[in-house]
Amino acid sequence: GVPGRLLTGLPDSPEHMNLSFSLYTRETGNNSQVISAINSSTIQNSHFSSCRRTSFIIHGFGSTGKTGWVVEMCLLLLEAENMNCIAVDWKEGAKGTYVSAVNNIRVIGAEVAYFIKTLQNLFRYSPREIHLIGHSLGAHTAGEAGRRIQGIRRITGLDPAGPYFEGTPPEVRLDPSDANFVDVIHSNAAHFPAIGLGMYNATGHLDFYPNGGTVMPGCSDLIPEMKQNDFEALIADATVFGGCHHSRSHEYYFESILYPTGFIGYPCESYKSYEAVKCFPCPQQGCPMMGHYADRFPDKFKRVNQKYFLNTAADPPFTSWRQKVFIKLSGVKKMRGDINLIFHDTEGNKKEYEIAR
Repeated sequence: GVPGRLLTGLPDSPEHMNLSFSLYTRETGNNSQVISAINSSTIQNSHFSSCRRTSFIIHGFGSTGKTGWVVEMCLLLLEAENMNCIAVDWKEGAKGTYVSAVNNIRVIGAEVAYFIKTLQNLFRYSPREIHLIGHSLGAHTAGEAGRRIQGIRRITGLDPAGPYFEGTPPEVRLDPSDANFVDVIHSNAAHFPAIGLGMYNATGHLDFYPNGGTVMPGCSDLIPEMKQNDFEALIADATVFGGCHHSRSHEYYFESILYPTGFIGYPCESYKSYEAVKCFPCPQQGCPMMGHYADRFPDKFKRVNQKYFLNTAADPPFTSWRQKVFIKLSGVKKMRGDINLIFHDTEGNKKEYEIAR
């Protein structure tokens, strides 16, 4: 067996999972075209273009690729770039027990890899043009596909699932060898059985921990520990209480497409050091932007598992900018009163902060 993986059972059959690929392009508008690697004429007769880059968006446990954030992500990516966006739907394989869904991602990953091989055979399409974006179990599904296809340009893991993956060998989870570049956003990372659906350990080239990576502002507090003994009941509770935090990862990515500079990550040993302002400002080589533009960071290949920390706002678009302010007081040694700081922007907005009293 695999360390940390006491899994029973086998994956469901591909027929049962009813996997589908929906293509979105600027030509399809808000609609999509269902394409299939088995029936490759559907790809040739679609608006898929081998002259454009391609993103695959892969959902996680209990979700779908037909509606919701997956479709919204495709539509927003198309606003930013002329590309092929493929929404991967495996909801039939993701809606049973969590353990069965974990088993199923091996099959889904193999199917995504087969689809990419079909693109190579049909169009001589290079894996260097492909970006896999996966949330939760979808992140490890992307890793499964990347393990089978050498040279995929990029994989983005959006809060990769923690239960049955934390502390396991690289072969069974997302890791930096799965693509040329792997970036990860941790938004609900906690050591089980504390409520945490995501992984805490770094698992990419660049790993971002917004707000420390566990509790996200604007979501309700996490329940520190579950009293459930049954694992599936635990997962169900974790999904209810941790779902908002877990989903923030794809919401941050979504907003980073429009506001790239609002998600700057700072290299730091820990969130505690970051909060103590020990990791500010950015070093000479600069700081990466969490989310869509993380691949523009010049030092992304310096080493694997680079950790970056940042804060976000509680409400969309979640952007936050970090400032360091020095205040020099002159006058008598003892003074009473409050110190307030007011920021003004170019559009006439202002916000006041009390920094001392």
